[in-house]
Amino acid sequence: MKPTIQLISYIAPGAPATRRPVSGPIPFLRPEIGFTPKWYRTALGIDFGEKWHTNPEYRRETRLKMYDELEKRFPETAIGRMDGNPVDFLTGTFGASAIAAIYGVPIRYDQEQWPTSEHQYFSEDELENLTPPNLDQNPFFKSLMEQVDWIGSQEGEIAGFMNWQGVLNNAQRLRGQDIFMDMYLAPERTKHLLDCVCTTMIDAAKRLQQRQKEFDPDALSFFTVSNCLVNMVDPDLYEEFLLPFDQKIAESFDAIGIHNCALSATPYLDHYAKVPKVAYLDMGMDSDLETAKTLFPETRRAIMYTPMDVANKTSEQIRNDMELIAKKYGPCDIVAADIEHGTPDEKILELIKICKLISEKYE
Repeated sequence: MKPTIQLISYIAPGAPATRRPVSGPIPFLRPEIGFTPKWYRTALGIDFGEKWHTNPEYRRETRLKMYDELEKRFPETAIGRMDGNPVDFLTGTFGASAIAAIYGVPIRYDQEQWPTSEHQYFSEDELENLTPPNLDQNPFFKSLMEQVDWIGSQEGEIAGFMNWQGVLNNAQRLRGQDIFMDMYLAPERTKHLLDCVCTTMIDAAKRLQQRQKEFDPDALSFFTVSNCLVNMVDPDLYEEFLLPFDQKIAESFDAIGIHNCALSATPYLDHYAKVPKVAYLDMGMDSDLETAKTLFPETRRAIMYTPMDVANKTSEQIRNDMELIAKKYGPCDIVAADIEHGTPDEKILELIKICKLISEKYE
């Protein structure tokens, strides 16, 4: 089943990478650039601790400063912005820890990094009796939606996206590394955990999107799953334990994006092809790019180009990489996320320039 929309990579200032709907024409090679919180803290002194995630007014104030810094250092590049330049101070809230927090796992905040979930894992007995939380009564989710309401009242819109992650990522935050042995030793209990997590992900996303539709009736219904840990399981385990939930998520929305991280997607491509309405798919350069393009011809594809590549490769090496990607995989996004302080601005501008020159040859 084809997606009704395409999704592209999106990295709001100070936020982890996520995805957003595409509107209008996009380049053949479209660079999406993102920096770590430490990059912004070094440049602007911003504190990314608990206040940044719980106080939307403070988040708005700091994000405007980040927009200004990006415009000053990378003029006319639109780094960190969405089409139409709405003020987005929802994306990045609670990093990737929201679903675990709904299940009661505390969040550990950091002044210069994204928040993480505390290593407080559920016991076997707790998993046996686990049920999806009632979001109407859940303190964490209620506090999040109070922020959403405040954003809507102040801005007249609720721009941005929460990072709801993927079923395995979230299950690992609840169970720890035991989740991988549980697949062999307690498969039914594992599937129950994954089912609970998936139910909460869909419920939370739909509630947020419904609130956004109150301000923008044309807001699109989509979900992006983060399969950052998929390389920890073999393809057969993905098919048995995870594919059904990625399919369930896809069927619940108009489109789905799949974030495979910067690792190889090759072992999972045939399984991803069984997910309907895939509007975005990313992977590392070691993946079989030609097969990915063949299996997903209408999907907006993306390469996760590592911050080490941006920082350490020569201009010629980067150009060679981009030429190869364009030939075998394009059109696509080039996602240069998690760039740290110390990477010269000139390296980032050079990557953008290379993508522009190559795009011109294909357009």
